[in-house]
Amino acid sequence: MAKPKALVLRSAGTNCDRETAFALTQAGFETERVHVFRLIEDPARLDEYQFMVIAGGFSYGDDVAAGKILANQMLHRLADALKAFLAAEKLVLGICNGFQVMIKAGILPWGKVASGEAHRDATLAWNDCGKFEDRWVHLRADSDKCIFLPKGEIIALPIAHGEGKFATRDETVLEAIRDADQVAVRYVDAEGNPGEFPINPNGSADDIAGICDPTGRAMGLMPHPERFVDITHHPQWTRGGVKRADGRLFFDNAFAFFG
Repeated sequence: MAKPKALVLRSAGTNCDRETAFALTQAGFETERVHVFRLIEDPARLDEYQFMVIAGGFSYGDDVAAGKILANQMLHRLADALKAFLAAEKLVLGICNGFQVMIKAGILPWGKVASGEAHRDATLAWNDCGKFEDRWVHLRADSDKCIFLPKGEIIALPIAHGEGKFATRDETVLEAIRDADQVAVRYVDAEGNPGEFPINPNGSADDIAGICDPTGRAMGLMPHPERFVDITHHPQWTRGGVKRADGRLFFDNAFAFFG
């Protein structure tokens, strides 16, 4: 049986694509790093893949707003291809800047890749602390439908962002996301309990670190799973307490989805 194929989407300013490709290959995917210009030249190329990961970094220097320019390219040049990809029951994961792109392209929260829908109900705003946050955090998986993590898992991952505060247009939107079981991961402490800064490192509404679309097959999150796919990636691994590379769960579960 052929391996499922994964595409790591990159652009000018993307800087986590190699680590992401490594994590995908480690999980069993046949993986290619593809510049967005190559997809714009040939949108049908997206049909070759079963999993698209929008990698982290600072696409186009985060000019205008974080992820906005790459999101506009996807909205205005790749919308039909993206709609077909999502409708084909394939997977999408956006990591950090990739999450920002997914929100601003309309893939999240509602899976509507349309310029009139994108970035209307939710966004990722500047951290409450007013500065870039680079630290390790704990997360709790809170969705039954998201395929990337089983509900109840408590994991540790690193964050590195300045615009990571999840915010919605109003409380009605936030409630709709909760009611639809689309809150994929929340910031918590090591025991799984919510708290103020630094447990919630950016002031996200309802401690939300990541959400999924209504199908559970498209997810975005601010923390970086690709940066913890071996126990030696954890700063405390030499103390003997790190038994699992938590970031691998995302990629292993994605691979198992096609099994």
